[in-house]
Amino acid sequence: MTGASRGDVVLVGFVFADESGKKLRPALIVSSAAYHRGRHEVVVAAITSNVDRRLVGDHLVAEWKAAGLLFPSVVTGILRTVKRDMVERRVGSLQQADQRAVDLALRRSLAL
Repeated sequence: MTGASRGDVVLVGFVFADESGKKLRPALIVSSAAYHRGRHEVVVAAITSNVDRRLVGDHLVAEWKAAGLLFPSVVTGILRTVKRDMVERRVGSLQQADQRAVDLALRRSLAL
């Protein structure tokens, strides 16, 4: 996938540690357009449907259906840089209020 934008909810093909296969997992693109212009990677925050365990840096998505998610979900403070070709497809995008809340949660967790 080449047209990834900040705020997009995407499916990322994460490879198993033993490289025996991969599993598609939802993630939120958090890197900027300027970052994307100069690099072949994107920075993503992991998304989980485990809404019972929330830690610093996590945000419970209020508008999860509008974001293209199948279940109530949390954008976590777990960040990863992945190659663009690991992004399988876009499923939606966060609503503005959710994006602002994710930004605030990440700022807190990274002390920015």
